[in-house]
Amino acid sequence: MTEPTQNIESAFCRNGKETPEPIRAEVTGTLPSWLQGTLLRNGPGLFSVGDTSYNHWFDGMSLIHSFTFKDELNIFNTHFRAFTYLLNTIPNFTDNNLVNIIRYGEDYYASSEINFINQIDPSTLETVARVNYRNHIALNLATAHPHYDEEGNTYNIGTSIMAMTGPKYVIFKVPANATDKEKKPVLKKLEQVCSIPVRSNLYPSYFHSFGMTANYIIFVEQAFKLDVIRLATAYFRGETWGRCLKYDKDDVTLFHLIDRKTGKAVDTKFYGDAFVVFHHINAYEEKGHVVFDLITYKDGSLYDMFYMENMKKEIQEEGETVPSPVSQRFVIPINADLKEVPVGTNLVKLEDTSATAVLQKDGSLFLTPDSLFEGLELPGINYKYNTKKHRYFYGSRMDWSPKITKVTKVDTVTRTYMEWTEKDCYPSEPVFVASPDAVDEDDGVILSSVVSLSPKKPPFMLVLDAKTFKEIARASINASVHLDLHGLFIREKS
Repeated sequence: MTEPTQNIESAFCRNGKETPEPIRAEVTGTLPSWLQGTLLRNGPGLFSVGDTSYNHWFDGMSLIHSFTFKDELNIFNTHFRAFTYLLNTIPNFTDNNLVNIIRYGEDYYASSEINFINQIDPSTLETVARVNYRNHIALNLATAHPHYDEEGNTYNIGTSIMAMTGPKYVIFKVPANATDKEKKPVLKKLEQVCSIPVRSNLYPSYFHSFGMTANYIIFVEQAFKLDVIRLATAYFRGETWGRCLKYDKDDVTLFHLIDRKTGKAVDTKFYGDAFVVFHHINAYEEKGHVVFDLITYKDGSLYDMFYMENMKKEIQEEGETVPSPVSQRFVIPINADLKEVPVGTNLVKLEDTSATAVLQKDGSLFLTPDSLFEGLELPGINYKYNTKKHRYFYGSRMDWSPKITKVTKVDTVTRTYMEWTEKDCYPSEPVFVASPDAVDEDDGVILSSVVSLSPKKPPFMLVLDAKTFKEIARASINASVHLDLHGLFIREKS
């Protein structure tokens, strides 16, 4: 018997369903006894309401689900109800927070890239409060990929489009103790680290994430830009803000290196060729160098792939190919004496990379990257190594033709990789959870929510041994689970 035609629509574009009551999963294999906590996942899950359908996957209404590990595996699904269109003016956008779950203080928020975030109860997934960044700091946009330091402080970056002094990028910090007994908004304790003027007032750079080391913040001002004029009229033209993005292939990339303590930028200017970046992998300092790994593209066409009309095409259908993501390593020498070397000198002294930083006539450094791996997105690491030198990173590999999806582990030292794959399965972003007694960087497990194209295979939570990349357990769920974007694992408190 011929199997039903498999298409992307059946995996990506179907409406999700709420499951407000916990459902116990059927576990095969053995879950580690130490794996105790909740994995929260966020992404678009509702793509039509009545006769109205959304044109882009990122316009779908946010649907959050959770997997709770506590002797048994439960799943909660609930709609996160929100508006999906731009409001009338630039200062306030939609509150459809469908990208990630982030933490400020001891509170958790569904977030996107706009000025609204929604506090949620991580146990019930119910909305606690709707929070506006603009009540605490002048921001129109902010990332859904903050950084957390070892003290529990949260760092993030946003764009102020309507600032009196002109558009600027703003880096801010929310202290670990921001949650208090009086239940005041945690953002009341927000501290601005610094602001960075944009290069072009009408075309601020788009950014989805940033890098951080022990002493520096790395902000990539890329050639993928937001057209402010188009954005201001998007509501009246019925366009999503994604239509307001443009890629300038003739521009350069400007790398900003900001001192975390002083908020001051390093005096030297750092440039590179134009590219598009959504996700940073990690960043660290080594022997007088700042090293940062990114997932880059040669243009901005990835966004177009997620228009519903494109996603509904058959997987086997030939068409325009999307540029492959490339994991690249950039290196900035921060202690080099620029006065003592001739123009054209590569100042990178690390021996384990081919990345360069070449001195220019104007005293700037032009960076070229070292390519680590091709074809991986949604990267993650053992977060205990955030801001520290890492060896491994994990991510999702997705090849539209042939129809293969994989979870991948990359070794940056040997430049080798391991993969998990299964026919007709789409795994989500892999999340690393370290074992309590971890010695090695990869001592722990990988969690990934998997959706199958086969009606005979229910969705399941995949648990891999992060060291061997072998499956040790899966928990199948008799419920609707949608493909998602990002999430966060919350360990159960002892």
